[in-house]
Amino acid sequence: MTIDFEDHCWRDIVSDEILKVYEPYQREVFVGDRPALLAIDLYNLVYKGGAEEPHEIMAENPSTCGRFAWEAIEPTKRLFAAARSAGIPVLYTTAPTTSDVVATNRQAGLGDSDEDYEIFEDFAPQDGDILIVKERASAFYGTPILPELNRLGVSSLIVCGESTSGCVRASAVDAYSAGYHVCIAEECVFDRSLLSHKVNLFDLHHKYADVLGVDEILAHLK
Repeated sequence: MTIDFEDHCWRDIVSDEILKVYEPYQREVFVGDRPALLAIDLYNLVYKGGAEEPHEIMAENPSTCGRFAWEAIEPTKRLFAAARSAGIPVLYTTAPTTSDVVATNRQAGLGDSDEDYEIFEDFAPQDGDILIVKERASAFYGTPILPELNRLGVSSLIVCGESTSGCVRASAVDAYSAGYHVCIAEECVFDRSLLSHKVNLFDLHHKYADVLGVDEILAHLK
């Protein structure tokens, strides 16, 4: 069980001693019943500058996730295609351009146009999808997402998007706290820092969510 449960991207940075400490969290992982796809902040701003190392393009694109965003495009497209084929609800989050309240303490690189916070064209919303505008990191704080999920009869969430250590983490923790089963598509979440990405996925997997490979999630949806 240890090999399967820990067979993820963090295995090269987490020691055997730490894994021993976290053994009590090991369990069967799965995609929950009546799922919806929750896409966190897949807006244009994080793709700016192209598929380069984030630190190399930060000067002109402080909100970019660089190559990590671009490397997640193809697996995320597969996830969206499977979700739409299965007919499950699809919800997005984005940020407003007209508020002084921001999701984190970032001091530079905030979007200043509606286009910055439009969903990236490869994942553009379709008729019937739900777009949630949030001012804080969590999709559940100060938004109408809970009544929307209740209306749709959703009892579990499949999460993708960015950033792993920020809005994905906050949304996953709040979803778990609200009683939803949460699974996170490993190849479909990303961050500006690979270290932050791996550490936060490790922590989320053990405490609040089931981190699953996209192929495992697609097999369930089929």
